[in-house]
Amino acid sequence: MNRLQFFSTVRLSRGPGHPVEEIDNVADAMIFLREWPVGRRGPVYRCALNCCAAAMAAQMSAEEARKSFAGFARITGLLVDGGPAPLAAEQHRTRHATR
Repeated sequence: MNRLQFFSTVRLSRGPGHPVEEIDNVADAMIFLREWPVGRRGPVYRCALNCCAAAMAAQMSAEEARKSFAGFARITGLLVDGGPAPLAAEQHRTRHATR
């Protein structure tokens, strides 16, 4: 596994009618952040950008950068919550159905 790969994908949507984008590594998160409109860049944006830059420089883990990027996506309303993975959801239902 690449040291800049996220353990879990951050899923984003820019709004209705836009496709869901999946960001699964620090480099893709940096590209997304650099394309973010200048007028909408605030402290949460800067924090996510700084964390991703630190991960690229091996000063922070990719997972820490993912958490910061996911926080940015959540606060800006872009984060798509897909819920638990289908396999995990099925295991949860099966485990509780047998009780």
